[in-house]
Parts: sequence; structure tokens; C-alpha cells
Amino acid sequence: MHAVLQYTYGDDYLESREQHRSAHLELAWAAVERGELVLGGAVGTGPYEGLLVFKGEDAVELASTFAVADPYVTSGIVKSWTVRPWTTVVGKDAATPVHP
Repeated sequence: MHAVLQYTYGDDYLESREQHRSAHLELAWAAVERGELVLGGAVGTGPYEGLLVFKGEDAVELASTFAVADPYVTSGIVKSWTVRPWTTVVGKDAATPVHP
């Protein structure tokens, strides 16, 4: 199963993230090492959003747990976040592959 964690950042995202970026990245890379986080990063050219893709038996729970512990969230850099299950059907890592 996959899930998508979406962050909405404030307009001052690039400036405000600096003091929390190292801790945020440590949390993210630890999730990668555990096999939970597949990809993550900022989307757009400003205003930015963040997208993080999680995988696991309960990817929604993994993504939610990540968000509540993320320094970007706890410090207020993230103005809002959502987690949605993602039914992946195409690609070598698809959780539920569907072929023609």
C-alpha cells in the first residue's frame, strides 16, 4: 500500500525552513532507511507544496506518524497537511499492479 502526504507551506517557506531543515531531513532519511518513505520533496516554483510518498502495510498511518513528528509541522512551517491512500497500479513498485 502507498500513501501520499501533502504539505502546504507558508509564503516564507524558503526562509523559515533553514533552522529546522537538518532535523526534518534526518527524520526523512531515517524513514527511508526503514523502508517507509519512497520519495519526498518540494513541488512547484513558489508557492511550494511538499509531497512525500510512503509505502507499507499501513502507509496512511506511517505518513501520519511522520507528519506529527516532523519539525516542519511542529514549528509551523507547514500550514496544513493531508494524508491520502494511493492505489498504485502501474510501475515496478505498484502495490496492486494491473496489466492490460
